Amino acid sequence: MSSPWWEADSDHMGHILTWAPWTHWMTWGLQVMPIFFFVGGYSNGITWDAAQRDHLPYGAWLYARLSRLLRPVLVLITFWAVIGIVATKAGVPAIYLTIGSQVAFVPTWFLAVYAIMVLLAPAMRMAWKRWGLGSIVLPLALTVVADLAYFWSDWTALCWWNYVTLWIIVHQLGFVWLDRRIHGHLIPWLLLLGGMTALYALTEYGPWPRSLVGVPGELISNSTPPRLPLLALAAAQFGFVLLIEKPLSTALARGNVWTAVVLLSGLIMTVFLWHSTVMMLCYGAGFLFDGIGLHTLPGADGWWLQHWLWIGVFLVVLSGFVAVFSRFERASKASGTPPGAIRQVVGTLVFAFGLTLLALDGIDADNVLGIRYGVVTWTFAGAFLLGLGPRRKTSS
Repeated sequence: MSSPWWEADSDHMGHILTWAPWTHWMTWGLQVMPIFFFVGGYSNGITWDAAQRDHLPYGAWLYARLSRLLRPVLVLITFWAVIGIVATKAGVPAIYLTIGSQVAFVPTWFLAVYAIMVLLAPAMRMAWKRWGLGSIVLPLALTVVADLAYFWSDWTALCWWNYVTLWIIVHQLGFVWLDRRIHGHLIPWLLLLGGMTALYALTEYGPWPRSLVGVPGELISNSTPPRLPLLALAAAQFGFVLLIEKPLSTALARGNVWTAVVLLSGLIMTVFLWHSTVMMLCYGAGFLFDGIGLHTLPGADGWWLQHWLWIGVFLVVLSGFVAVFSRFERASKASGTPPGAIRQVVGTLVFAFGLTLLALDGIDADNVLGIRYGVVTWTFAGAFLLGLGPRRKTSS
């Protein structure tokens, strides 16, 4: 979506969703965040069930779930803190650090919210086993009320609760999948077609915009905070995943495919965390050399070809970053003595709050260091409470 260009010897930041409104339809296929959450629900459910069978306490399970998820983020924060300090001392205009770090930290909002889902997963699993689909009634009601209140009342701030309530609903779908509550193809097709129909109706006849990600300059975003169209998309995507599960399982039975998936899975957090940083550094280098490769206006003739060439550059550079930083993802799999459960819960909330602030406003600040050292300190304090520092080996 990011679409910078160089014109009249100066750089400009753009967004293809602003320049080409028809691309809003593309977000219906490219907004895949609901899949992350119901796959996360499946994963959290299966690991918590295993922990229960093995009499593993909540604190130990939580530490295992959050360690690989959050420890690599500390490296990203450190990287941008160093970049911010060096850039400030070198006299780089603050706007570059502002835009670059904001884009780089956008992926971390997912980790902040998903970490809260992990905290709640055992309770949500218990609710599912007791009430089944009834466990989504309350969060669904709260989501609908909060979203409608934004448009038809003065209680507009209620919609921010959807970051928890809406994603709880999607997370619960993972338990539906895990416990095989849906059989055959009828219900998956109904979910797919019904979800897409609801999505079309909400965005065509309701007050919700068509794009399923935020568009600069538009007052309403379907993703910040998440709104009902994302819930409709989640239903459609859940039905689609159920429909393709069997053929995908057949494909994964082939050794070479399975090996490739396992190898990629071992690098996926590194790719997820660093791809936006790589993009902004590459664009920054393009601006540094008089806008090389960035002289075409977004959406104009030749722009799409140029964009795919840039994506190729991103992939090449990203491979180097993965080679350097994936070690931190692998290191997070090592065992250690976890802190107490209460300390981890507090640490997760502190860490998630710091990540949220970084995802909203980036890392730069108007001070002598040029970075928001209070927010950086906040995230590292959360990491300390979570026990994400140097590994402490268990005694034999």
